[in-house]
Amino acid sequence: MNWRAIAHVVGILLLVTAGAMVLPVLCSVLYGREGDLLALCAGVAVAAATGVPLWFLYRRERDLGLREAFVIAAFGWVIISAVSALPFVMHGSIPSFTDAFFEMMSGYTTTGATILADIESVPHGLLLWRSETHLLGGMGFLTLTVLFLPHGMGGVHLFRAESSPGQVITKEKFLPRNRDAVRWLWVIYLALNAMQVLLLLLGGMSVFDSLCHAFGTVSTSGYSPRNASVGAYDNAYFDWVIIVFMFLGGVTFMLFYLLARGDWRVLKVNTEFRWYVGLVAFFCVMVVWLLWSAGTYGLADSVRHGTFQVVSLLTTTGFTTADYELWPQSAQMFLYAICFVGACAGSTTSGIKVVHYVIIWKYGLAAIKKIFFQPLAVVSVRLNGQPISQQVIALAVCYFIVNIFLVIGGACAMVLIDDMDMQSAMSSVVAALMNIGPGFGEVGPSETYADISAAGKWFLAWTMLVGRLEMFSALVIFYPSFWRR
Repeated sequence: MNWRAIAHVVGILLLVTAGAMVLPVLCSVLYGREGDLLALCAGVAVAAATGVPLWFLYRRERDLGLREAFVIAAFGWVIISAVSALPFVMHGSIPSFTDAFFEMMSGYTTTGATILADIESVPHGLLLWRSETHLLGGMGFLTLTVLFLPHGMGGVHLFRAESSPGQVITKEKFLPRNRDAVRWLWVIYLALNAMQVLLLLLGGMSVFDSLCHAFGTVSTSGYSPRNASVGAYDNAYFDWVIIVFMFLGGVTFMLFYLLARGDWRVLKVNTEFRWYVGLVAFFCVMVVWLLWSAGTYGLADSVRHGTFQVVSLLTTTGFTTADYELWPQSAQMFLYAICFVGACAGSTTSGIKVVHYVIIWKYGLAAIKKIFFQPLAVVSVRLNGQPISQQVIALAVCYFIVNIFLVIGGACAMVLIDDMDMQSAMSSVVAALMNIGPGFGEVGPSETYADISAAGKWFLAWTMLVGRLEMFSALVIFYPSFWRR
């Protein structure tokens, strides 16, 4: 294990963190007299003071292999979350380090689960920093670091360590050099954020709120500067703008690049995108119909609130416009089901991902056809018009099974740790592992994670990281053979 190369990359991560804190510092200066300026400046100083020596002392290291990349992926997020939590602890808005770490890990992993009961009492600078963790984590903190690595240092391994199995399955690499691909991904990502900010401003939302909501939308994360989330505005225009950009955040970013080049055929060819649109449409129709038929809302409000909540949960964003636990049980059941879906691989979303369901469904149909109807036939599973290998099918099935095992095992752990009821325990793990944020029961849309014990918060924070790193990158470090030469 090349610890020097690891230290160098961690140093870059810390310097990127210090640079990112400059915007909240400026925000604090702009709003003035809210008491968070010194805490933010201290956070910048700590990140820079630890990052500069690590970057400078080991700047000549070039040997960064896949094992080192997995270690950075697993522990780099922990280090950055710990450093990013310091301003909240120093200021006193989140005096407990455990709570502050949980809040930051939730931000970077784009989970959006919060321990803050009164969000609006937190100073603007710290709130902007809280939302900016979404901006950094949405596209992946390590992918941003790749842009600052020396040429030839193995940025491809960092890119792979933070990529989802779905990206491996769909072979999404649209440029030969990973650095160029990452650069284009960030350009597209920031452009979508800028477009949403502009549209929210045109609707009358303040600059600060527009930035915070855009950071939490395109990254499919869910932190809002308002206690009642997006529902605080009760504004149909804001709801529909956010719905559109939550949906776009769930689309494979490779498609945006190809569409920008004029290749519109990919929308028809891409199997996962067609399934994604179909699933969103199906669940929206079902939930809207259930809300309207039960008399919960009129038709227009049923369409608005039902569509918003379906898109929010399916894309693992977690924004809310209403307390969906007050909705009919049938509508809640559909919302609970989509928490297990996720959007497209190669997007900013987490979750199991549509592509894995596509492969498992097609593999199941092919197996039934072969067993009962054509025993001698060679039945292939096709994705985007191309046959896929048995190894890819095995990866999709394995990923799905591990997710289910983690949900069940995690729920049992939360029952033992916090003596939660089964619904709340299961929902808290699903919301953390799939990086959704709000769930059901004790962690529902009108509740927070504040009442969970310290041990429970550390466990859920780890679960968030496992979900954000798409499982395998976070779990491989527990294999003893991983640490052997």
